[in-house]
Amino acid sequence: MQGKVVALYITKDDEAKTKELPKTITIDKNGIVGDKFYTKDAQRAVLITSIDSYELARSQNIDLTAGSLGENILVDINPYHLLPGERLTIGNTILEITQNCTLCKGLSTLNSKLPKLLKNDRGIFAKIVGESSSIALNDTVVLKGKKV
Repeated sequence: MQGKVVALYITKDDEAKTKELPKTITIDKNGIVGDKFYTKDAQRAVLITSIDSYELARSQNIDLTAGSLGENILVDINPYHLLPGERLTIGNTILEITQNCTLCKGLSTLNSKLPKLLKNDRGIFAKIVGESSSIALNDTVVLKGKKV
């Protein structure tokens, strides 16, 4: 299965919400360089969300702005079936799934229905496999789905 990156986001230390980046993000084993969560938890270094999450919310009359789910990478393919240990490739970067995104209180501030609605459809956390790299808008996303 193949898709593409449709948006990139980063959160700075002095900002509460994610900020869309114009073209690329730089990543390494510690996470996304420049993000306030960089070096905090390598197992949760990158949050990948599918546009399907936003469409699911819209189907319930909840209008969310892209980036409001806290993602770093928004893709046009649904990777939520991938399990911990399975991998995906974005551009030249290999990412290994570590866990489903846990729900946080912040979702209920957007809409009280979101935590239940997006319980298994908010996103997935991944760690970076290999050396530092960059991910750009429109990079190809390939779901490998093989455990290592």
